Formats: sequence, structure tokens, C-alpha cells
Amino acid sequence: MTFRVMLRMEIHPGREAEFEQAWLDGADVINRQPANLGQWLSRSAEETGVYWIVSDWTDEPGFRTYELSDEHLVHRSRLHPYRAAGTMTTMTLLHSLDGAAARVAA
Repeated sequence: MTFRVMLRMEIHPGREAEFEQAWLDGADVINRQPANLGQWLSRSAEETGVYWIVSDWTDEPGFRTYELSDEHLVHRSRLHPYRAAGTMTTMTLLHSLDGAAARVAA
């Protein structure tokens, strides 16, 4: 089952564009991880300066291996200057259902 990690990050005002670029510049660090299935960066439509980072992993041990790696520490340190606050939530994906628009696009 897919293991999902969701980060909520509050970015210092005026640094949003820099944060987005730093995230993009470092995205390949995560994409190269053997257990990584993909990742997404979203900006909140309701809260200014709030971003959501979602990444999917083959399993929790695969994610934890990355989380404890030197690569993770370097990647996190590059994003840290932009971050005012943040939280992390982990979960196991139980079901995934495509909506009508996704079925048409396929």
C-alpha cells in the first residue's frame, strides 16, 4: 500500500516565489529515491503563504530511509530559510478512485 507524506508549510511573506524555485530545484533529490512514487507542490487557495507538499512512497520503511539520509538533511536545509512554520502528517493510502474527468483524459 502507498505511504503518503503531507507537509504543510507556512512561508515567510514575500518569499513565496523563492521557495517555489528552491523546491523545484531540489525536487530531483526526492524523485531519485528508489521508494518514491511522486510528489506534488500546491499553494493554498485559502491561506496566503501556505503550501502543501505531498509525496507518495512504496512503503513507510522506504520513506524513513530517505528521511534519515544525509540527502534529506541537505534538501530540508535548502527550504528552511523560507519556512515560518510547518507540520508533517503521514498516512497509508487505502483506496484511490479516478473521477470522471480523469477517465476521459486517459
